[in-house]
Amino acid sequence: VSGGGIGPLWATLNRSSIELLHFRHESGAAFAATEAYFASDRPVVVFTTTGPGITNALTGLFAARGEGAKVIFLSAATSTGNRGRGACQETSAHTMPFSGIFTSGPLFNYATILESGDQLPEISRRLAQGLAQPGSFVAHISVPTPIQTTPLKVQLPQPAFSQSVPTASEEAIAECVKLLSAESFAIWVGFGARHAAEEIRQLAEKTGAAVMTSPRAKGIFPEHHPQFIGVTGFSGHLSVLKYMQEQRPQRILVLGTRLGEPTSFWSPAMIPVNGFVHVDIDPQVPGVAYPSVETLAVHSEIKEFLKALLKHLPERLNWFPTSSLPRPEVYTNTQRPNGLVRPEALMDAIQRLIIEGSDASILAEAGNSFAWATNLLRFNQPNRYRISTGFGSMGHAATGVVGTALGRKGKAVAIVGDGAMLMNNEVSTAVKFEVPAVWIVLNDGRYNMCAQGMALQGLSSNVPIDTEIPSTNFAAIARAMGADGICVNTESDLEAAIKKALTSTVPFIVDVKIDPTRPAPIGGRIQSLINQGAIEAKTGRS
Repeated sequence: VSGGGIGPLWATLNRSSIELLHFRHESGAAFAATEAYFASDRPVVVFTTTGPGITNALTGLFAARGEGAKVIFLSAATSTGNRGRGACQETSAHTMPFSGIFTSGPLFNYATILESGDQLPEISRRLAQGLAQPGSFVAHISVPTPIQTTPLKVQLPQPAFSQSVPTASEEAIAECVKLLSAESFAIWVGFGARHAAEEIRQLAEKTGAAVMTSPRAKGIFPEHHPQFIGVTGFSGHLSVLKYMQEQRPQRILVLGTRLGEPTSFWSPAMIPVNGFVHVDIDPQVPGVAYPSVETLAVHSEIKEFLKALLKHLPERLNWFPTSSLPRPEVYTNTQRPNGLVRPEALMDAIQRLIIEGSDASILAEAGNSFAWATNLLRFNQPNRYRISTGFGSMGHAATGVVGTALGRKGKAVAIVGDGAMLMNNEVSTAVKFEVPAVWIVLNDGRYNMCAQGMALQGLSSNVPIDTEIPSTNFAAIARAMGADGICVNTESDLEAAIKKALTSTVPFIVDVKIDPTRPAPIGGRIQSLINQGAIEAKTGRS
């Protein structure tokens, strides 16, 4: 997103052969960059002006780091002579915290201010090195406005780094083979294992192990597979808890997940008898979620680990007969001729028409949209479903869908709530650049996860909580911005509306009037909040 401070760089980019897409909001640009990376496996650059341009982008950049994306952030900075003098949109240590925004830390893997062209060779080397490594890399290079027009006087080298991935030692593999051959185990798959779908399937079928996934890992292991027992954590499946209660394994092999609150709720019910074998590319991850549980930590890229494990495991291990494994609950849809659309009926239509009837990617927004989609939709391929559970910002999918469609050069669908759609969307950007994005809006006239969650926590029993939103016609908004849209008022209208959206040659909004009384599958999240103290305060008054 442009601005005065970044003007010279913006103009130069505009004259270059680099594809330039001018968004409407900096956080939308950052969310879209994150999703474009995951759709294309290519790093993406976000640029903003000084001051609010930087702070507006920070939410999306936090999400990029948390999701494991590769994004480079270019911002403008106030010239050295004007810092501290009240410059317009001043960006300096006088106006915003220097540490953390302009230095490496929890937000940026690498950050610096470019004060001289002499720094460019080192900055170039740092960027090349970071992009060559596996995992997340989010960098911030802030360029003062005068520096943007300064002729380059140094020769820029072409850094070349071979990509190296951590691999488990022979001793670690041998220990894993020993433990997993000696006793029953289950496999818990996370988003970090998305490049190892085939190896995970081979391991499951070779051993007979039950397989469960985190919400972000849906589809890495086929959800129709008889050994799939369900999604864990936030809006997960009761079948997982049934399995852990009735057939608790001796160990769980954890692949590429932090086991944080959205994945496990840190529930004691998810602890195997003899502990975890936890494999992750980040050596800091194993043991953090369950610090008191015995954990064999293995620092390795997941695909390489599984290749080595498969090579050394005995030919076949069958700890459980597949027929006895619990399966995720199935929703049977019978169309309701009257009344508002039930979320379950909408998910059924999305399953049939989009997931099974097209190759479109699907993103689900934070809120009840995420809960319904994760619980009810079924994926049999990796990389078709994207959600952000850790940072979980509203607006991520509503804007990220544009990045997904750009990255994959094809149709992408966002399942979003009306609250998120009103908070931040990039429909206008999609129209400008003819991006084939579709928004399916669960329009229930409220922040419904908040409404339902507060009620379940007992926090709205005495005084009503303000969660309602004035009625909004999103189809009319779509047409006003040059896109197309349709309102769906009954379940019988769903199929025609979704088919129209999928065949549309312009960005499209399907505005679905949702029954707000249907309880979303968020009980686990609410119980986790209650366990953390988020309940009605005891005032002593009757």
